Amino acid sequence: MKKALKFTLKVIVVLFILLNVVVMFHAYKFTHFYEPGEITMKDQKDKTTWDVTKEMLFGLNFAKQKNTAPDSSFNAVYLTTMDGLKLEGWYDTVANAKGSVAMFHGHGSKKTGVLEEAMAFQKMGYNTFLLDFRAHGNSDGNTCTIGFDEGEDVKLVYDYLQKSGEKNIILWGISLGAATITKGVNDFNLTPNKVILEMPFGSLSEAVTGRVKMMGLPAQPISTLLTFWGGVEHGFWAFNMKPFEYAKKIKCPVLIQKGKLDPRVTDAEVEAIFKNISTDKKLVYYDSSGHQSLCAHENAKWISEVNAFLQK
Repeated sequence: MKKALKFTLKVIVVLFILLNVVVMFHAYKFTHFYEPGEITMKDQKDKTTWDVTKEMLFGLNFAKQKNTAPDSSFNAVYLTTMDGLKLEGWYDTVANAKGSVAMFHGHGSKKTGVLEEAMAFQKMGYNTFLLDFRAHGNSDGNTCTIGFDEGEDVKLVYDYLQKSGEKNIILWGISLGAATITKGVNDFNLTPNKVILEMPFGSLSEAVTGRVKMMGLPAQPISTLLTFWGGVEHGFWAFNMKPFEYAKKIKCPVLIQKGKLDPRVTDAEVEAIFKNISTDKKLVYYDSSGHQSLCAHENAKWISEVNAFLQK
C-alpha cells in the first residue's frame, strides 16, 4: 500500500513538472513575436501531425504583422522607450481639429488594424495618432508583456500630443489597447480629456483564462500557471496586472463598449471596470458583436455612440 502511494505521488510530481515545462513554453510563445521571415509560418492545411504536436507541446509561433500604408497622408513619428526601443506611430491631422485621438490596437495586431476607427474619428473632426505597441507592427522589440510595460507606450504618445500643444486628448483602445490605457493612466498619472475603452480585460489572469477557454482547454490549473510563468519570464508579478483596479485613477468621462457575444472578455470584467470609475461614464453593449472591431461590425451604432460621447 505504501509503495503504491509513493509511486502515485511520484507520478503526480512528474506530471506536474512536465505540465509546468509545457506551460512555460506556451507562456513564452504567447508573449513573443518573431520578425517577419525569422520563422516559417505554415497554413493550417499544410501542417503535419508533428507540426500540430509541437504546437500543443511548445505553443504557437507568432510573427509581427507589418503595416500597409493607408491612402491618406500621414506623418511617421518615432518615440523611444526608457529601455531604448523605437516605437512607430502615424499622426494624421485634419483641418480645424477638435482634438486628437491616441489609438491603441490589440494583442498581435498593428496600427493599421484600427484604420477604420481612425478614419471615423477623422470624419468627426479629430486628429489621430496610431501607435504600434512594442513588439508589434513596425516597432522595435519582440516581447509583449500584455499591458504591463506597454503602459509606458501610452504615456509616450500622450506626452507627444501634449508637447505638440494639443489641449483635448482622447485615449481610445481595443482589447489589450484598452487595458493598457488604464495601466498608463495609473502608472503615470495621465489626465486625458476623455477615454474610450473597447472590450478591456479586467485582469491579466482573466485575459489568460479567456484565451485558454477559446483553445478548448480546461481553465484551471492552466490559466493560473500561464499567468505565473508569463510574469516570471518577463520579471513582474502578473497577478497584480488589474485594469479594473487601475480604472479608479481615471478622472475624466469614460465610454466602455463591448460585444455581447465576446468569447474572451466577460461582461463581469467590463462591469468591474465600469463600477470603479467615479466620473461621468457610460457602458454600451453591442448585441451581435464578439471580440472584434465594433466599428466595423455594427458601424451605425458605433458612430452614434462615439459621436454622442465626444460631443458631450
